[in-house]
Amino acid sequence: MLGMKRVTLAVSAAALALVLSGATSQAQTALKIGTEGAYPPFNNLTADGQLVGFDIDIANALCEEMKVTCEFVTQDWDGIIPALQAGKFDAIIASMSITPERAEKVDFTGKYYNTPPAIAAPKDSTLTGVSKEDLAGKIVGVQGSTTHFNYSTATYTDSEIKSYPTAQEYQLDLANGRLDAVNDDISVLEEWLSTPEGECCKLIGPVQSVDSIHGPGAGIAVRKGETELRDKLDAAIKAIRANGKYKEINDKYFSFDVYGG
Repeated sequence: MLGMKRVTLAVSAAALALVLSGATSQAQTALKIGTEGAYPPFNNLTADGQLVGFDIDIANALCEEMKVTCEFVTQDWDGIIPALQAGKFDAIIASMSITPERAEKVDFTGKYYNTPPAIAAPKDSTLTGVSKEDLAGKIVGVQGSTTHFNYSTATYTDSEIKSYPTAQEYQLDLANGRLDAVNDDISVLEEWLSTPEGECCKLIGPVQSVDSIHGPGAGIAVRKGETELRDKLDAAIKAIRANGKYKEINDKYFSFDVYGG
């Protein structure tokens, strides 16, 4: 009887080892990526349910470099860090600016791009600048929980700042005359202005980035303490920059190097 118990324990231990081995193998071959899916040209969910954009192509290139498969999960922007912390996905690749406030909650890779913010307004607007004085008394729309929202509330103190859950919602209000101006990444604004929906409006100009607000660029976020994954992603970013894959993706969406100086 004792011998049978030992055999049973040995089999159970072997089975457990096999299960753990399979879990480890799975963890090494798949990487769950959280993204918003509402921020073209960086990430966008098409009408037929396809995720497209610069972030998505970069993520797939990084996964290929790391020899893992990307599995994408769409998540509303204002809940994306809590979802990462809860284990809904392994990393955020969603044009998230690296800021001290966010770095208290997640660990970041180095930047994978850095483009400036800008202001857009209706085509008949008399705005000629992007300063606090230029926008005094104006209603400015901006996506909430972003560096652009933080900048707008800190800088345009003589303006009314309206927060929106997504870029598409402030774009709609600007097009319909409910806003005087909007603040966002210049590439996002230019992408929208090139569409029929954006024909209503024009780019006023870029905004000077503020390091303490905008940070050094967009990075990939992982859970606190997951340094091995962060380091692998950093190495993959450097690799696709060196082997030409980054430039290939960059040139698909932009006429300039979005990596920045």
